[in-house]
Amino acid sequence: MKSGILTLVTAIALFAAVAVPDQLAAQDSQDHKDQHHHYKLIDMGTFGGSASFINPPFNVNPELSGRGVTAGGSATGVSTTSTSNGFVCGGLDGLVPKVFHAFEWRDGAVLDLGALPPVRENCSNAEAVNKRGDIVAGVSENDNIDPVLGIKELRAVRWTNGEAKDLGNLGGSIGAAVSLNERGQIAGFATNAVSDPYSFYYFLAFGSSNGTQTRAFLWDTENGMQDLGTLGTGNDALATLLNERSQVAGQAYTNSTPNSTTGFPTADPFLWDKENGMTDLGTLGGTVGNPTALNNRGQVIGSSNLSGDQSFHPFLWEQGNLIDLYANTEGGNPLTADAINDAGEIVGAGAFQNESSDAYLWREGTATDLGHLAGDCTSRGWAINSKSQVVAESYACTGGNARAFLWENGSIIDLNTLIPPRSTLQLVWPMAINDREEIAGVGLPASCHGFDNAGECGHAFLLIPCDENHPGVEGCDYSMVEASATIHYKV
Repeated sequence: MKSGILTLVTAIALFAAVAVPDQLAAQDSQDHKDQHHHYKLIDMGTFGGSASFINPPFNVNPELSGRGVTAGGSATGVSTTSTSNGFVCGGLDGLVPKVFHAFEWRDGAVLDLGALPPVRENCSNAEAVNKRGDIVAGVSENDNIDPVLGIKELRAVRWTNGEAKDLGNLGGSIGAAVSLNERGQIAGFATNAVSDPYSFYYFLAFGSSNGTQTRAFLWDTENGMQDLGTLGTGNDALATLLNERSQVAGQAYTNSTPNSTTGFPTADPFLWDKENGMTDLGTLGGTVGNPTALNNRGQVIGSSNLSGDQSFHPFLWEQGNLIDLYANTEGGNPLTADAINDAGEIVGAGAFQNESSDAYLWREGTATDLGHLAGDCTSRGWAINSKSQVVAESYACTGGNARAFLWENGSIIDLNTLIPPRSTLQLVWPMAINDREEIAGVGLPASCHGFDNAGECGHAFLLIPCDENHPGVEGCDYSMVEASATIHYKV
């Protein structure tokens, strides 16, 4: 699946695909007495097209605010054209031939944030939202044609109270806002006017060697768009993550010579701050490193290839140390590092006891197997909050189907058992959970069959827990569910 920055991240991490084995031996179920809350399900629907989505967690930051405001993209009924930019049009898979508009769910309503003019014809995507929901960051087409690619240019956009502002670029044709913090600062990337045959945007995303340099930026209302520089003698950088300390993480070339294994220059993960500038986090021996998450302690997780560029391992970087999580974890071997909270707990997919992969929770060097839902074979953890609650996907043994689950208090439960029985969606991909225990992701309406089709006909969703923190929510069932009464898990 792809949307927005995911196209470019996937291209940069060309050799970072993590194989998920097909089978997992049956494990004994345990009779847990935990109770779980019901949830109210909000189906975001669409703006007239077939699909809507919340951006994947390795795509943006944050897609779900601490107050339950969420944002993403939704298909309209307007068809795309030959000049539409596939970087922002097409939905999660890029396969929906309709104009997508950024949306925000706030104060009980789904708001069409529109795009830069002409609004009806231009695609946009909301990549991040602040707590109050009055600031949304993302990307929009404009009405100019990129002279290199012959398709529409892109601009970094900041929506304030629903009004779009073009944040511009660095002298080139492209700008994209990716991450947002509560200070209103925005991180992303933009092109300049300097020729570069290995441009992150033009070469890695579109295969063109006629592009210009791609540069990481930090934007704020005082300084505008600030070019954060690069590493070593490299020409390109890409900012994807931003925390509340104004630290920025991303990738940058360290030189301008393409590698024989990848076809592009060495790309290392970096951490930027005002005092130290751009710090090279290094790799685990290879020529590509890709950050996936940054917390407010300045810890960075991601993936890096090993010497020879033949395989990737997940890493944790903290205080100058780059830790190979696959090789230096007790209890199992992490295969991906997908999210980290401020306590330094990490979730993703890991290998346990020489079997197939399961979602894991990593704490202080030890990975705990979170299991998968009964009848399935594998799982993957996608997000974690400060309460150590994890949301994950459980995958059918034969492929083509997935179910969202919640891990808390030592057990997992199918989230589909905690929503009203005649709900509009099957919950398949939970992408975010905040400290109010609200959950956002993508589900399948009855007319959309199979997880593989989620990008073409899936709908964005928000779950609101029926608990003491959300009293009086209309349509909420405040009774509790005994986990032992609906055992849908294996741990």
